[in-house]
Amino acid sequence: MMIRVRSFMPFISLLAVAACGGGATRLASAPPLAPVAGMRELTADQQAAQAIGRLTFGPRPGEVDRVNAAGTDRWIERQLSPDGIADVALEGVLQGLPVWSMPLKVLTDSFPPQDVYIRRLRIVRGLAPASQLQLTPDDSAAFKAMNDRGNQYFNQFQAAKVVRAQMSERQLVETLTDFWENHFSVYVGKMPTRFTLLEYDRDIIRPRVLGKFRDLLGAVAHSAAMLYYLDNFQSAADSNHMTLPEYRQAEKSGRRPVNHRRNGLNENYGRELLELHTLGVDGGYTQKDVIAVARALTGWTLDDPRAGGGFIFREGMHDAEPKVVLGHTLPGGRGLEDGEDVLDIVARHPSTARYIAFKLARRFVSDTPGKALVERAAETFRRTDGDLREVMRTILTSPEFFSRAAYRAKVKSPFELVLSARRIMNASPDTSASTAFQIQRLGQQLFGHLAPNGWPETGDQWINAGSLLDRINFGVQVGGGRLRFAPAEQWPGWALLSAMPLDRQVDGVVDQLLGGNVSLETRSILFKGQNPLAAANAPAPVRPSLRDLLGIALGSPEFQRR
Repeated sequence: MMIRVRSFMPFISLLAVAACGGGATRLASAPPLAPVAGMRELTADQQAAQAIGRLTFGPRPGEVDRVNAAGTDRWIERQLSPDGIADVALEGVLQGLPVWSMPLKVLTDSFPPQDVYIRRLRIVRGLAPASQLQLTPDDSAAFKAMNDRGNQYFNQFQAAKVVRAQMSERQLVETLTDFWENHFSVYVGKMPTRFTLLEYDRDIIRPRVLGKFRDLLGAVAHSAAMLYYLDNFQSAADSNHMTLPEYRQAEKSGRRPVNHRRNGLNENYGRELLELHTLGVDGGYTQKDVIAVARALTGWTLDDPRAGGGFIFREGMHDAEPKVVLGHTLPGGRGLEDGEDVLDIVARHPSTARYIAFKLARRFVSDTPGKALVERAAETFRRTDGDLREVMRTILTSPEFFSRAAYRAKVKSPFELVLSARRIMNASPDTSASTAFQIQRLGQQLFGHLAPNGWPETGDQWINAGSLLDRINFGVQVGGGRLRFAPAEQWPGWALLSAMPLDRQVDGVVDQLLGGNVSLETRSILFKGQNPLAAANAPAPVRPSLRDLLGIALGSPEFQRR
């Protein structure tokens, strides 16, 4: 049964406040203070909760106490050096998802798109490449069976991404992978093959999230996912500029060739490289720079992308004439190095340092990070030549990170909300795609943002009337045992609290699910048992069940934040 809006207006009002950035301050019963340099405003328990809330997808039962006992700073440092963290439980689950370790070429050869499948049939049957081929019923049935198996493997990839976020002990790697995949956003509906996203997540983004920004930027620029999504694989020198072979011929003959090319320059990737990936919209570039960057990246294409082919540089597509990018002259007569120089220029531009520092601070500290923190992180970026581990260390050890204003002030995205529920409820890993579909129903399909600017990073963009009710309903469903592999009885607090009186149950749920700190409104709703399942005119129950309390807590404003 769904929630009646009238009976649950207190939660809706509080959630709206939380999305606007005021909820954390109210619940902490303290005014926002500017952090004093070198000092932390949070207690030791709060510091542990803050670190877990930002570096992970939510605490597991008892995790705040464990981190506090081990030392929050020591735990953060371990997360910054993940190679030394064992991940035995996760690796065991991933063995049941073989797609995670399969090479892209093996997958695309085994499960090709229909156009590639038909092309292969033409070759097998000795037909000309351009000839029409009428699929027989047997052909269609074989393709359908093969395609269904391919879809199952794609669902394994979605499950693996969710399982990693839930189970990995290297949680900072997982949250940063989520951040950078959103920063370098691509769209699942515009990929050359269904497994291109597996390569993007596993081989391009994930291994580089704590490395040098230039290395990450370069890997993305060479990736099939980005080159295909933003059409750069089709971008070629236009009719006003010579390709590299033409430029060489002109140098020999002294005459400029006349060409009649129809295909030409595509500015999509050049524009997003500057606006979204590096300098930012106010980073100081012009339309001339966009065009020059796009020209420098002509010839950066893919070898038969629909068959899983990867990056290749084609001289016959590359604009080899001189270019000026952000004040830097790229001489004529060059090839691949034009694009590499562009990546060097934008990766080390001062605007990039500020833009990346701002976005990381916004994700991990506050929707509106202070200028002082952003500048310190940007200075670290510049000083270390874009060392992302050091930039994160600057942010995660800052007084702003441990300030009252930042504590539990970020609204969870649907991905974060569902994963945090799975973690706090001690859910068993879901190796189906069901959890991914649950996240999609809450408004965030994996790799499903159509535009290249990615999913919102601020709470106000996630909260509206419809999403508020969906979130509250989600909490009720979890409390009722309808989260896959997460029965209420599996929650560690169940055995202790199930036979206790109401006041002890409320205190236990508040402590174990909500960190021990809730508003008077939330506590009142828990005690009264006016749970979201009740109709507006229904009599109040004698007392809410423990399942009711779990559902109310997981749908509460406090649980929506991290």
